[in-house]
Amino acid sequence: MTPKGAESSGPCPSRLSGLDERITKALVGAAVGDALGGPVEGYSPDQITDRHGGRVHGIVGPWHGDAWRTARPIAPYHKGDGHVTDDTLMTHALVRVYARVRDHLDAYAVADHLVPDLMTNPRWIPELETETLPLQRLFLAEKWLVARLAYGHVDPREAGVGNIVNCGAAMYMAPVGLVNAANPAAAYAEALDIAGAHQSSYGREAAGVFAAAVAAATAPGATPDAVVTACLSLAKDGTRAAIEQVCEVARGYSDFESALAPLRKAVAPYDTVGPDYRAPSLGARRPSRLHSLEELPVALGMVLVSGGDFRQAVLGSVNYGRDCDSIATMAGAVAGALGSPVPDEWSKPVAEASRLDLWEPARTLTGVTREIFERDVHRRRAHERAFTALGGTACSD
Repeated sequence: MTPKGAESSGPCPSRLSGLDERITKALVGAAVGDALGGPVEGYSPDQITDRHGGRVHGIVGPWHGDAWRTARPIAPYHKGDGHVTDDTLMTHALVRVYARVRDHLDAYAVADHLVPDLMTNPRWIPELETETLPLQRLFLAEKWLVARLAYGHVDPREAGVGNIVNCGAAMYMAPVGLVNAANPAAAYAEALDIAGAHQSSYGREAAGVFAAAVAAATAPGATPDAVVTACLSLAKDGTRAAIEQVCEVARGYSDFESALAPLRKAVAPYDTVGPDYRAPSLGARRPSRLHSLEELPVALGMVLVSGGDFRQAVLGSVNYGRDCDSIATMAGAVAGALGSPVPDEWSKPVAEASRLDLWEPARTLTGVTREIFERDVHRRRAHERAFTALGGTACSD
């Protein structure tokens, strides 16, 4: 019997075009990358090769096999077998906020809509194999949202200050880039506002730049190089430096196998976690203008190495290890937004295993995106008329 919530096998690609296609591929692609990366998260490329007898080339089972329920440090999560992780759960939650607000979001929307949804609406959680509150699956850095906003009543625009600096906010910002399709600067600004409720420093910056990358990828004729150029035009401080360095190195490679070690070496000076991902350094995840998240630069590097090909960008991200579910989520979103097809042999099993209709959030967000664009046009025209009335410029209409 087909699991509840996974009845849809996805839309026929020939029936999608333009905005619909890009949003669908980006969101489904992000979820697939997340599911493929989950079971090898936290390990090195060599450890992944030893465990799986070579590189990972698709959906694999839990690292500890049937002992996943009790084996540390994974327990109690069933990572593997096509299960999405919190990256996808949070992405879909943000889509639901857009569906409720039906306009651009800010940090207050996180407090007013996202947090209550996480706290009060039970959903199927693939890794826990049960229906429960999404809050029960979230990492402590994401539970911070609830502690600060629901219980601490902190100003949402400042609630991210004090949290560990990680990719928790960046990992679910693809919808912001899609709502601002082909407008990276607007995506960057909106994501920075939203992420202020969750993160600070380079964690917040990465959220803005990732949203910008997705927005840039949706533009007609966009290329991986164009996406990176857009990111560099907006990124600040260590985030910009890390992206520039990693992508410069990535341009020298055309296969992910040979790029794994060089990309890690390129990002290492900006990454605070250190060489042992499971034993972070004393300075790990602290605010800094000199440092960057590892996940975003590496994801962009893999998109460059693959030439924008979804399969290769995601597999490169997965086999990189470390926080590879989030790296593959980001790479999958960008490659999908560029228009690269998401393989059915991955998307359909992920949807079935996770008991999620991976295509429904895309249908929802596409409709909302068109509504928001119409509102933007109306607001822009009203501003033009007001500015013209002030004698600021001649109206062309």
